[in-house]
Amino acid sequence: MSKYTSFPDPVDDHNPFQDPAVTQHSSNTGYATLDLYNPFDNTTGPPPPYEATSPSAPSVPAQTPPSRTTPTEPRNYGSYNSQTAVNATTAELLKKQEELEKKARELERRERELESHSLGPGASRQNNWPPLPSFCPVGPCFYQDINVEISQRFQRTVTIMYYFWMFCTCTLLFNLISSLAMFCVDPSGGVGLGLAILWALLFTPCSFVCWYRPVYKAFRSDSSFNFFVFFFVFFAQVVVYVIMTIGIPGWGFSGWIVSLAALKTSVPVGAIMMINAILFTAQTAMGVVLLKKVHSLYRQTDASFQKAQAEFATGVMSNQAVRQAAASAATNAAQGAFTAPR
Repeated sequence: MSKYTSFPDPVDDHNPFQDPAVTQHSSNTGYATLDLYNPFDNTTGPPPPYEATSPSAPSVPAQTPPSRTTPTEPRNYGSYNSQTAVNATTAELLKKQEELEKKARELERRERELESHSLGPGASRQNNWPPLPSFCPVGPCFYQDINVEISQRFQRTVTIMYYFWMFCTCTLLFNLISSLAMFCVDPSGGVGLGLAILWALLFTPCSFVCWYRPVYKAFRSDSSFNFFVFFFVFFAQVVVYVIMTIGIPGWGFSGWIVSLAALKTSVPVGAIMMINAILFTAQTAMGVVLLKKVHSLYRQTDASFQKAQAEFATGVMSNQAVRQAAASAATNAAQGAFTAPR
């Protein structure tokens, strides 16, 4: 009986808080332990949070934010291939924009051309050349608008011909000035000064009417007759340019012969006349080049000598004055035949 009621032998005092189950539970929970919390403290606040001890970790240096690039420092916005693709796309867009602007100008020109043609066959356009002021008693004599009347294919050529005519006019005026300077040094050269005035007054309007207007009308309406008129007159004009460049004494042209002879009389006057001789030389060379240029364009058109003859016959017969003259001549011939004695 005693063996059932006997108590185990006393052993050393055992700390119940050192039990492995308790220590394991306290290490895994997030609550405070008895070492940190005193229940008999007078503080009314909540128990302090549990701070679990962890093994020391290697310190990581703090990363500093990247410094901003300066405004002058280049930035990398993409790879080389992407930048090349962007440049190619930009160039393509600029090319398309130029094509669209060119088409817009062409459409505007055609619109103005249609508006000008919508005036009707009986209506006449208001002349605009030469551009004279409103108070001038003489009005413009011709209508000229290269952007409207000339097709885009020939606009550049006609514009160059117009500027060439202006250059020839300025050269004749400079020839007049050089002849006047020579007359001031040598009064015996009055004939040259008079001829220089005559050439300036004669060649300026005649060159515009005789070779510039024909080439303008030839490209405007593809007129074979005007092409042949231009070739005939302009070839003669080029021959005159050669004579101007030579400078025969007493002809009123400050060419090379006259200018070199003027150096013996006065060096400044001779220099002025040599400048005029250089202008005459450039004028002759440009005339030959433009003659070949217009001839090459003429060969690309449908113009021919037969069409020129047909246009001439049609133009002559469509002239009211010519028809009246022909009708009066036929009437007089018929009356003479009936009244002739038998």
